[in-house]
Amino acid sequence: MDKFRMMFQFLQSNQESFMNGICGIMALASAQMYSVFEFSCPCMPEYNYTYGIGLLIIPPIWFFMLGFVLNNNVSVLTEEWHRPTGKRRKDPSIVRYMFCSMTQRSLIAPAVWVSVTLMDGKSFLCAFSINLDIDRFGNFSVMKEMSETEKIRLLARLPCKDLFEHQEIRVAAARYIKCISQACGWMFLLMMTLTAFLIRAVRPCFSQAAFLKTKYWSHYIDIERKMFDETCKEHAKSFAKVCIHQYFENISGEMHRFHQRRSSRDDSEDEDERRKSDEEKLLGIRAQDDMNKALWNWHTCKPALALRQDQIDGEKNGAMNGGINGAANGFIKGHTHETQKKEWAVYYSKV
Repeated sequence: MDKFRMMFQFLQSNQESFMNGICGIMALASAQMYSVFEFSCPCMPEYNYTYGIGLLIIPPIWFFMLGFVLNNNVSVLTEEWHRPTGKRRKDPSIVRYMFCSMTQRSLIAPAVWVSVTLMDGKSFLCAFSINLDIDRFGNFSVMKEMSETEKIRLLARLPCKDLFEHQEIRVAAARYIKCISQACGWMFLLMMTLTAFLIRAVRPCFSQAAFLKTKYWSHYIDIERKMFDETCKEHAKSFAKVCIHQYFENISGEMHRFHQRRSSRDDSEDEDERRKSDEEKLLGIRAQDDMNKALWNWHTCKPALALRQDQIDGEKNGAMNGGINGAANGFIKGHTHETQKKEWAVYYSKV
């Protein structure tokens, strides 16, 4: 359990690297799923186009939605968008930055699926076989005496090896359509790469200060939520610990006093220190109604992003006073500051 906990904490602390890894795994999974997927064209004029285009569009949409589902920042984005304004105003640029970041990661797996599908060419062949002019591939006598409906049915059987009789025509037509599909695949890859390059190259041309501002506050929102959750967990743990201790002290007071007499003084001191630490973690909130009110206020009216200077000065003064008092106590108890000691050597002559 400790190893899993450490791994989970590492993934939480390196969430950006973790999400990049998830996107890479999804991209590999999409390519692997396509290789495992058994392609079965219906070879019917009514369903060929729907099946081929659906295979090209539906799985990428599913991968795109799955990328949003696996991203932990979706809840942060929706919470920031729908939260009451309170003392902290909303910045649409932060929400826009978070949404664009999630969208870029979620588009990786769909792009891989579309690229692999177009490079393979089976869905393209199934979707557009009925639009093919088969007279280009020789043997014109095959479709001379056929009606238009029979021609469409014959062309719909082109992706199926067992249903199409003329294998030479089928091979030539399949190669032709797969060539077009692969050309579309390379064009798609070129467009995706060019778009990514333009985004990388054009972004520094705009205000870099605005980009740094939105990036900073988006990270702040994510870190603030994590720290708030950790603080709530620590408070809940201390609250439960103190509540359980008080319960057993009230129910079995005599037994508790008996054990206190038998215990040593050091154990009682350690217990007092643990109680003090638990009391400090409660942060002054010791009732259920007070905690509910604090959580409600955090949701409805988050504090303004302006730290109080008096609190910071108080912390600095406390640290300075602690150092001064420690030094004064050292002098009172007979201890002085460490000074550089000089060694003197004395030589005696017997002459």
